[in-house]
This record gives sequence, C-alpha cells and structure tokens, in this order.
Amino acid sequence: MPELLQRPVRDGGRRDLVPPGRRRRPWWRDDVRVFRAALAIVAVAVLDDAFVHPESGATAADHLASGLVPLLCAAALVFAYPRLRPGARAIAAIACGALAITAGVTDGFRHVAVDRLAGDDIAVMLGGLAGAVLVLLGAVTLWRSRRLDERPLRRYARRALITLATGLATVYVLVPAMVAIVATHRAREPVQSADLGRPYERVSFTTGDGLRLAGWYVPSRNRAAVIVSPGRQGPVPHARLLARHGYGVLLFDRRGEGESEGDFNAYGWGGDADLEAAVGFLAQRDDVDPRRIGGLGLSVGGEMLLEAAAEDARLQAVVSEGASVRSLAEHWDDPDLAGLRKPFTPLVAQTAAVGILANRRPPPGLLGLVGRISPRSLMLIRGLDGQPAEVLNRAFLEAARPPKELWEVSGAGHTAALSAQPREYERRVLGFFDRALLGR
Repeated sequence: MPELLQRPVRDGGRRDLVPPGRRRRPWWRDDVRVFRAALAIVAVAVLDDAFVHPESGATAADHLASGLVPLLCAAALVFAYPRLRPGARAIAAIACGALAITAGVTDGFRHVAVDRLAGDDIAVMLGGLAGAVLVLLGAVTLWRSRRLDERPLRRYARRALITLATGLATVYVLVPAMVAIVATHRAREPVQSADLGRPYERVSFTTGDGLRLAGWYVPSRNRAAVIVSPGRQGPVPHARLLARHGYGVLLFDRRGEGESEGDFNAYGWGGDADLEAAVGFLAQRDDVDPRRIGGLGLSVGGEMLLEAAAEDARLQAVVSEGASVRSLAEHWDDPDLAGLRKPFTPLVAQTAAVGILANRRPPPGLLGLVGRISPRSLMLIRGLDGQPAEVLNRAFLEAARPPKELWEVSGAGHTAALSAQPREYERRVLGFFDRALLGR
C-alpha cells in the first residue's frame, strides 16, 4: 500500500489524504472553487449596480441596504459552502443562480434588447451568466450526491421530505425574492410619442427628495386639471378622454422609469412624493385653479393616488381603478381571506425583499388611509373579471367617508373598464370630475 502524504487537502468540504504523485483536480472540477468564482462575479454585479452605476439622481448612499445585504449574504455563503452537505450545497447554488439569472435578464439583457447598452448592463449580464453556471453546478452536485445505499422505502421517504421542504422554500422564499428583483430592477424603456387628442407640452418638475421627473402636459381649457397615472403609455386613452372635455392633463414618468430620475419600484413605494410634486406643478400653472386638481390612477397608479390624496389636501377628487395589493398590509386586509391563510403567504418574504432592494420601509396600508380623503371626492372602480385582490375596493369603500362611490364593472378585466364599457365610463368618470372639480 503506497505511503500517503501527511499534507491534508480540502476536497469538496472533506479533508482527505492524497497518495504521492496524484495531482489535485483541475479547478473547474472542484465545486467549491466554481461556486466561489461564480458567486464572486455575481457580487461584483451587485456592487456595480448599487454603488458604481446607480440610477440617475440616486447616490451610493441611497443603496446601502440593497448593496450591503446581498454582499453580506454572499460572503457568508463563500465561508459556509465547503462546510455544507452536498444536498445543501446544491440548493444554495441553485437558489443563488436563480436570483442572479433573474437580475441579469430583467436589468441587463432586457435593457439591451429594448434600448441600448449602458450603465451596469455588462456587469449584471455577466452576473446572469454566472448564475447559469451556479444552477448547472447545483444540478450536477444534486445528481452526484444521490444516495443509493439505503433501503428503497427509506430512500424515497427521505427524498419526498426533501422535495416537499424545497418546494415550500421555493414558493415562500425564493420566488418572492425573484419577484422583488423584478419589481425593483426593471430595465428602463424609451418613451414613445403618443396622440393625446390635443397638443401637449414637454414638462419636468422636481420631487421633495430632489429627483427630476419628466412628463407631458395638455393645457387646461376649463381651469381644472387631472393627473393620470402611472407613466406616459398605458393611460393614454384615459388622458385623451379628459383632454377632449377640456381638462388639463398631466402624464409623467414616475421615478425610475422612462426619462425620470431615481430607482424604479413596480409597487409604487415612494410614489406619493412624485404625486405631491405633480400636484405642486399643476398648482403653479396659470391655466389651472389650484382648487380644481384631481387624479385618475390605474392599478399601481390608483394605489399611489389613494395614498397621495390621504396626505395632500390639494387633491380634490380621485378616481382609483384596479387598486389591490402592494405589500403585506393590503393582503392582511383582504376580506376574502380567512384568518389562517393570511400569515402563510409569499408576501411575507416578498415585502421584506422589496424593502431591502428598494432601500425603504413598506408604505402604510391603504385601508387605514382612505378614510382621510374625505371631505374630498373618491371614486373606486373594480373590474369584475380583474384580479381577485381587487375585492379590496369593497373594503376601501367601507373604510372611506362620503363623498364616495364604487363602480363594479361587469365584463372588465384589470384596469379595462374604459375598453369594456366606453360610454358608461365616460358618463360616470367625466360626471364625477365635473361635479367634484367644476361644481356642475
């Protein structure tokens, strides 16, 4: 039997003795080295996104949580990985890889596809490729770590339990984290010109936290103006309807989208500051009576306007269509959910992850805000074929105080009331603004 070297060598987390003359495995066959190298590339992408190439108008100080928390997690995994069992290594590699791929596709490859190569695109795309390596590494590790020396009953029972635990972790932790990445790192798209039915001006204004927001404004013919949200693309038909009836109409890119500065948040967290600045812009216009400013919001735009109206008394009338869940708070207030179902939801991890990646606390629950809109006018719209969580509008109606109304639109999907019933939409929504802003 050949004499063994006394020098211990770390191989896959185990310390073995290597016979004389035998070489170490090449690094690409060492799962520890591959994991660490790929995770290092992902960490560089996180570092670049948070601190080297932040969004226009944002600074490195605005990204302390979204930058440091992932980096600390990566450092902990680099240290712990060699000490994990093969199955745990595989799960760690696949989970890290899935998150990296999500960021690479959402914030890198997609941005190049819809616009151009810029900013942190190269780093985040390399991070996505490193994520693919991690997923492959995890799959190979999982296959190689299969135990075939157990009795069949024990083997399949153990695998069933592991599969169940992994499935629960995927649904309640991994997928919510991936959703949070998409919600806070969606690539910007160029703003396309639109026909608003009347000439508009290109405008910009600044938020209280120093971000410049860009938009279009159709001057008012009746001294009243309406903010239509979110963005400059989706609400164009609604803006055209209001402009045709003489209302001033403001469409703008919220923070982090289009030509506006700041970090994107799909759930509108922080959007109340954008709407406050928009109201301030309209209040200073010569063609607008500051007492005749309203808002029409679709989906997240409706949620943002509910919060803004509760905080800003200058908003005299609000139409919110398709408002539903933007954080765990609204989920908890859903009247259709039984008490035992409320805590067992992916929104627990998703809200926490969005908070970290958005570098801000979740906004207050809308149910506790709508009562503060009165005595100003509120109109809620719900498409009966829309998202199930839109049933929250019934709870909002109960919590609000007069003047208030809820229109539940049969045959309408999410934010599709105008296309489903165009004449009735015009009659109801224009009538609402005419009464609230024009006193008709």
